[in-house]
Amino acid sequence: MKILVLISNVPDTTTKVKFGDGNKELDVSGVQWIINPWDELALTRALELKESSGGKIEKVSVITAGSKVVEPTLRKALAIGADDAIRVDVEARDAYEVSAALAEAVKDENFDLILAGIESSDYNNSAVGGMLSEFLSMPSISSVTSVEQEDEGFSVKREIEGGTEVLAINQPFVAIVQKGIAINPRIPSMRGIMMARKKPLVVKEVSAVGALTEFDHFELPAPKGKVTLVDADNAKELIRLLHEDAKVI
Repeated sequence: MKILVLISNVPDTTTKVKFGDGNKELDVSGVQWIINPWDELALTRALELKESSGGKIEKVSVITAGSKVVEPTLRKALAIGADDAIRVDVEARDAYEVSAALAEAVKDENFDLILAGIESSDYNNSAVGGMLSEFLSMPSISSVTSVEQEDEGFSVKREIEGGTEVLAINQPFVAIVQKGIAINPRIPSMRGIMMARKKPLVVKEVSAVGALTEFDHFELPAPKGKVTLVDADNAKELIRLLHEDAKVI
């Protein structure tokens, strides 16, 4: 049995966002790149499943699409514990193109379980996991908070309105995971970092399918307005401000 984890290469969440070329592209100078947090939790759960499988799960692989600049992020995933990595050599421009490229690269690999973070922390599209399952003609389950291996497949918990749904599913399938899939992401050890240098990182070329969307330009959020402090006992002044200035009452 083999597990594949989708890895997105995203800016560190503390990055100060800047744009260049007339606000048409992200200025990546000085950006520190990390594994997308939801993908990092997915990888942690995949490794936990492998370790508790008694040898049934042979391998955990990771994959991403991008140029050579994404390889340090893949190496970190290898240091965390993944067995091998795949870089799809394409500058994918939207979720459709990413999904198509990933599907083309793994369509003959026969993975039993594919784990995808529910979204990436940069574009927040929540689209790649579902699109990938369609390209591969595999069933998918979204909003997954737990994956457990059973004798004949997997038991999956997912959040629904008002509670939790428990499903039994046979492999192969795509699990689109969110917070709760693992408690804390694993941190690479020194031994893991050293071993990662020797683990396979395969680069695959795929046919470009073309993006369905394009970015016209980016805009930063409008600056926050000034804050007016009102004494807790001065309800009259608060009402006046809400009526005359904020115009909400």
